[in-house]
Amino acid sequence: MTSVTHDPGMQLEHGILAIPSSEEESRQMFVKSLKFHLATKVAPGNKLAYEQRALPAFIRQRGAAPTSRHEIRQMMGDDPYFSLWGAMQRTSQEMMWNSVQVSVERQNADIQARGNAGTAPLGSLRTDPSMPIPNYISAVDIHCMPGNYHGEYQADDLANGAVYDRAVWLYAMGRMGPLNDDMGQSLSNYVKQHHPDLKPRRILDMGCGVGHSTLPYADKFPEAELYGVDVGAPMLRYAHARAESLGKAVHYSQQNAEKTDFPDGHFDLIVSHILVHETSHKAIRNIMKEAYRLLAPGGLLVHLETPPYDHMSEFDAFLLDWDTRNNNEPFWGGSHELGAADMAEIGGFGADAAFEHLQPSAFDEAAAQRTQKFQAGDFGGGGAWFLWGAEKRA
Repeated sequence: MTSVTHDPGMQLEHGILAIPSSEEESRQMFVKSLKFHLATKVAPGNKLAYEQRALPAFIRQRGAAPTSRHEIRQMMGDDPYFSLWGAMQRTSQEMMWNSVQVSVERQNADIQARGNAGTAPLGSLRTDPSMPIPNYISAVDIHCMPGNYHGEYQADDLANGAVYDRAVWLYAMGRMGPLNDDMGQSLSNYVKQHHPDLKPRRILDMGCGVGHSTLPYADKFPEAELYGVDVGAPMLRYAHARAESLGKAVHYSQQNAEKTDFPDGHFDLIVSHILVHETSHKAIRNIMKEAYRLLAPGGLLVHLETPPYDHMSEFDAFLLDWDTRNNNEPFWGGSHELGAADMAEIGGFGADAAFEHLQPSAFDEAAAQRTQKFQAGDFGGGGAWFLWGAEKRA
């Protein structure tokens, strides 16, 4: 188990993390600072451009204010300020991935050796080279990450997992904690606070990635067996090595959450963390049905996402929807319009078993008390996560 004294404002240097050189870190910190500047200083100017320029022109032409984010997008599409911000936002995203890729490539052989050492395993890892990657993953490099979750360049590859681990910390501007685990901490807090009688024997994290959000459940529910599934083998190899280095026992397997090989009723708690907006509309319906099959009676399903559009103004929905067309997140917009009751009914839980909840961020609860908002393209300090799901009635 890794034990490192670290600056709480920096990413924790666990046993598999790609450690940047001085020059690489300078470049990465520039990208992080640029993202913070865009989120806090530049993005708010879009509201002024809308109110002072685009909105009056729209009212003159149409005789009324816009009634949807789609109308706002039409009027703002050619606005010079919005266009400049969007170009800078997209460029910062591409710079982020590139700055981390260079660092990972330099130390790739060492990362491979550490990640595939396989000594004294606490958990387990199972990959499936024959598993087809779903089209909604393979067709696009999600959030502009080169190679996506599943891209492999050598035998037993971990590279994209290493890239993702470091890049997420930059993307979130450090706001998800030194282990990038704010989502898992926040959702597990919700379960503890609102379902105190739930004592899960087995927990499943769907779309677990490199395990950022998975590991908090090992601490919150130490008696439970912990499982994670994902379609990306490089992510899972890295997740396994990362969990082992941090002394956590997790059983990872390469599976599509739409249809897994676990037996009926195997889990008491199933969770996901920003999985929904990276799956197709058909896939999320299949995932709901699979979760119902996998849950034992009395079990709980909880998905974590950013707040839905009906919780915000049309302008804020428009700005958050930037990712749908500009950050390689084609299902982002639709996922923010899903209704928990409808999804629960489709999944077999029944509409009356559904719930929705805004949960304060575990990493920065003080921020949750302020009126911050998520900025398009980046985690700008929203202060709360949107949870939705259903209980499987006994």
